Amino acid sequence: MSTLLQQAMAQVRAITGKVTDATTNQPLPGVTVLVKGTTVGTATSADGAYSINVPQGSNTLVFRFVGYGTVERAIGAASTIDVAMGVDSKQLGEVVVTALGIEREKKALGYALQEVSGETVNQARETNVVNALSGKVAGVQIVNSSGAVGSSSRITLRGNNSLTGDNQPLFVVDGVPISNSTNTNRGYGGVDYGNAASDINPNDIESISVLKGANAAALYGARAANGVILITTKSGRGTQGLGVSLDHTTSFDTPLRLPDYQDEYGQGLNGLFEYVDGAGGGVMDGVDESWGPRFDGSTKRQFFGDGPWVASPNNVKDFFQTGVTHNTNVGITAATDKANIRLSLGNIDQTGIIPNTDLRRYSVGLNAGMKLSDKLSANASVNYIQNVSDNRPANGYSGDNIMQQFVWFGRQVDIDKLRNYKNEDGSQFNWNYNYHNNPYWIVYENLNSNQRDRVIGNASVKYDFTNWLNLMVRGGSDFFTDDRKRVWAKGTLDFPDGRFYEQAIYQNETNLDFLLSANKDITSDITLSGSFGGNKRRNTYRMNDVLVRALAVPGIYNISNAVGNPSPSNFRSQRVVNSLYGTGTFGFRDYFFVDVTARNDWSSTLPAANNSFFYPSVSTSLVFTDAFNLNSGVLSYGKVRASWAQVGNDTDPYRVAGTFAANDPWDGRPNLTYTNTLANANLKPELTTSFEVGTDLRFFQDRAFIDLTYFSKSTTDQIVPVTRSGSSGFTHQIVNIGEITNKGIELQLGGTPVRTEGGFSWDVLVNFSRIRNEVVSLTEGLNAYQLGLYWGVGLEARPGEKYGALVGSTYLRDDQGRKLIDATGRPRRGPNEVLGSIMPDWTGGVRNSFAYKGFNFNFLIDTRKGGDIFSVTHMFGLYAGVTEETLEGREEGLLIEGIGPDGNPNTVRVSAQRYNQGLYGLHEAHVFDGSFVKLREVVFGYDLPQSITSKVKLRGASINVVGRNLWLIHSNIPHVDPETAFGADIASQGFEFGALPSTKSWGVNLRLTL
Repeated sequence: MSTLLQQAMAQVRAITGKVTDATTNQPLPGVTVLVKGTTVGTATSADGAYSINVPQGSNTLVFRFVGYGTVERAIGAASTIDVAMGVDSKQLGEVVVTALGIEREKKALGYALQEVSGETVNQARETNVVNALSGKVAGVQIVNSSGAVGSSSRITLRGNNSLTGDNQPLFVVDGVPISNSTNTNRGYGGVDYGNAASDINPNDIESISVLKGANAAALYGARAANGVILITTKSGRGTQGLGVSLDHTTSFDTPLRLPDYQDEYGQGLNGLFEYVDGAGGGVMDGVDESWGPRFDGSTKRQFFGDGPWVASPNNVKDFFQTGVTHNTNVGITAATDKANIRLSLGNIDQTGIIPNTDLRRYSVGLNAGMKLSDKLSANASVNYIQNVSDNRPANGYSGDNIMQQFVWFGRQVDIDKLRNYKNEDGSQFNWNYNYHNNPYWIVYENLNSNQRDRVIGNASVKYDFTNWLNLMVRGGSDFFTDDRKRVWAKGTLDFPDGRFYEQAIYQNETNLDFLLSANKDITSDITLSGSFGGNKRRNTYRMNDVLVRALAVPGIYNISNAVGNPSPSNFRSQRVVNSLYGTGTFGFRDYFFVDVTARNDWSSTLPAANNSFFYPSVSTSLVFTDAFNLNSGVLSYGKVRASWAQVGNDTDPYRVAGTFAANDPWDGRPNLTYTNTLANANLKPELTTSFEVGTDLRFFQDRAFIDLTYFSKSTTDQIVPVTRSGSSGFTHQIVNIGEITNKGIELQLGGTPVRTEGGFSWDVLVNFSRIRNEVVSLTEGLNAYQLGLYWGVGLEARPGEKYGALVGSTYLRDDQGRKLIDATGRPRRGPNEVLGSIMPDWTGGVRNSFAYKGFNFNFLIDTRKGGDIFSVTHMFGLYAGVTEETLEGREEGLLIEGIGPDGNPNTVRVSAQRYNQGLYGLHEAHVFDGSFVKLREVVFGYDLPQSITSKVKLRGASINVVGRNLWLIHSNIPHVDPETAFGADIASQGFEFGALPSTKSWGVNLRLTL
């Protein structure tokens, strides 16, 4: 390290200057300025200015910018070099990172690939990199589970392929796959510990390449059917000398949306309420519903004593606090012509909107490279991340979820009177002693803590045999331990004797691979390149846990304090996949390209007879404007492309042979049970076949562009556990069944509508995707496959329907579609039918960016059309009489439109309480269109000019006001954010209950570069 720094500070001389557009004479920000023959470089600022320290002996500067011709300038004795760059459409084939980390010219690709810069990802300072992609990439759908600290997010590319698989893309960091695992929450209680990809520090990201489907990602093998998120981290290359950057953001979070409550009637039933003990000793004082007396200001006895009978309009809102996030990152870089290094130190300190919830994330990253000789180079990186939380909030239908209580609530309950949640004897003080714990008891006594320690690292060496042949060998590993603990204090309603649960998880993935690559010009017209490589992947998973059902002494959560026998368990699994693969590219005159790839995997989780699976791909692209000399003032660049690919997929461990599980001892004797799922020794791999065509067009000297893709993919031989008769001794059997198809279009278009000589510019970027998904077939005798189930609504795969059909009870209607009403005046319940689908009709995003003399302003509108949601918050809110809809008919009753038992229009009025409670379990009344329009991001900033920063010895400084999720512009679902789910697994999608509210945030970011 010391040698490297000494080299970095070697004798240099400073060159300054300004880079402008040769046509408009406007400054060009972001132009790369390199000292030829070295890795020393910099980039121009917002006003086109640059300053670079040139090592002794160097005599040429190289200026590069996408869409412009490369310029080289001799240095000579000059200390100032200004450059005017001209547009060159041939330079539009910028270099992008593709599968296996292979760098390719974008114009040579026969498939869709969308790249997002690290600056764009980190612009609004979102701490979860998955959320940061919302609205920025066509074909991407992201669902955030809640606004809890560190909550998980689910990402899918081009729809869902697998009936039971994860369906999320593979994440690859610097060429090495990493885990994006999540815990499963099915809606009946649990804790969201976040998706593993959220550990990635956005400040470390150089760029993200989104490989959207099998066509682009086939070389990654079994996990590539769902696409790949390819992340390249900053390495210090291209920097000049020693540099230090400081990035700090402080942001503030508040709930984006809370339910709309009624404030005219209080706790009780049938208009009655008299408090005695809150447990049923009085008149309706043990219920948790608000069908009680109208608020009239009279004095009534309540849980705190005598007080006025009035509403507490903000009783839910006042429970929440302003969450605060401090996000600090320090980056230290150094580079010479032979070596580069970057050290990153990150810290996130977050307090949630729910009291006593928190998350602290510490990260250390080191990325280095060195040219050991003219032929040998090496690169290595390592990241350590620690996530610590003293308390994460619970979710789902559970007494631990505070939002559940806020749906079943007395509208007169003053939350402030519950803050002192303990009586003098230590017992719980509450408003209701039948169903709910004091919300402050929940968040201060029943804690859900965890600590995750993670290491992600890789090292590679590359040897250049000649200038056209090289060999790369690499090893990488991603492993973490996650220690989780949930405690319930003595006196908790559900667990009066207390309890606790501990879980220790270890997960590891190790990859070893090599890649032999050749790239040679055969003639002046023909180029050939190819690669041959192999990979060995090993996955290890271990889980140990213990449940203690009662405590001897309150507050001591240790196994030695258990009353009765603790219940321990453990699970272990391993998976090994060996692979060989190759790729070849033919290029003709730099405008016609053909790619072929092939890969064969051998998986340990499939039977020996079927554990080898081979899959190929082929793609082609033609830059027709070059091929036919069609460049004009209107069309400056045009390309067409097409590709076809297949990708295989294996399954989880222990599906080809049965296993035993150990249960709690019976009468002191071991208790082993055989699995209730019948294994299948004849499983075949799943197979995804994908086809796509598209075009890339640029207009008006590259002031506007269109990127359009049509794709079609089909996944067959799905590996799923299907239900079978229990009389066989098994409840499920693992089989290959079914076919799912996804067809759609992706559109990205944008440009610069305005660019003035005065330095003002306006850029627009639009992303749009429309996917048509269908479950084509399952298997003979199986009409539907259930993916999830919640309060009677099934999430199903049904032949002829979209994937993720919501199936539940309907209104009973006559032949004319009119509701049938029973003799009490309430709608009659009909049979179970398809009520909707979780799949959206289309998604899109529009980003507008404005810049003027160091100032920048941009905002992102994100939208989704369709994607249905079953809202249990709505169903329970009506039943409990707490939401504003329940005010209608409180005094005079309701006359429901429909046909009565006599065949005539209904004339029977029904009380509001009886009507709304009658809708419980009538699922059609609670399924809503999940469309939304959101103001996703807003950034307003200022880059200080070099004339100021240079005086205080800074290379650069900027200040930005940032905001995320500031405005839910449109939604069709009442009370909740339409972007919600219990977790990131497929069985949690399309269901909502008591979701912890998502957050809107705003903050201030300061960035200094030394």
